[in-house]
Order: sequence, then C-alpha cells, then structure tokens
Amino acid sequence: MSESETTQFEEVREQATEALERDDLTSVYLGLLTDDGENEFFFGNDTDDPRELQQTASRQLGMLCRVLANQSDLTVEQVADLAAQRAKDLGVEH
Repeated sequence: MSESETTQFEEVREQATEALERDDLTSVYLGLLTDDGENEFFFGNDTDDPRELQQTASRQLGMLCRVLANQSDLTVEQVADLAAQRAKDLGVEH
C-alpha cells in the first residue's frame, strides 16, 4: 500500500472505531482480516425477530457490496457472486 492508501485506511479505521461508540446503533457488522490470512467476523443486532434480522442483514450486505464494487473494477453483481462463493467456502449451509 502506498503512503496515501495507508493514511486513508487509518482514517477509515478511526472513523469506524468512533462510530462503534454511538448509542443509536441497531446493527453492527465487523470483519477483521489480518496479513497472515486469519479472519474474524462479528454481527450483532438489537432484534430477535427473523424478518427484521433478514432486512437488516440484507441492508448491510448491500452496503458492503456497493462499497466494494465502487472501490474495485467489479460490478455489484460480481461482488455478490464472489461473496456467495466465499460464504460457501466458509461452510454456510443455506
């Protein structure tokens, strides 16, 4: 990564850290990828209602796909296809 990319990454990480301290959050997703290939992910919501959970999860997934498509040379559909394949690789059953 170039110095400007590193600076931008640090700024985004700082913004995300600050946003996690907000009191009005209803849903949080955090995915951590390390240089050595390890990953962790956390997904929390303030509802147990399956329909609300589905709506929230789909909004977050859509937001993430849009951001990744905007920052790469892929379409939203290509990002979604790659994500679906990766989910299968991680052992998602449904």
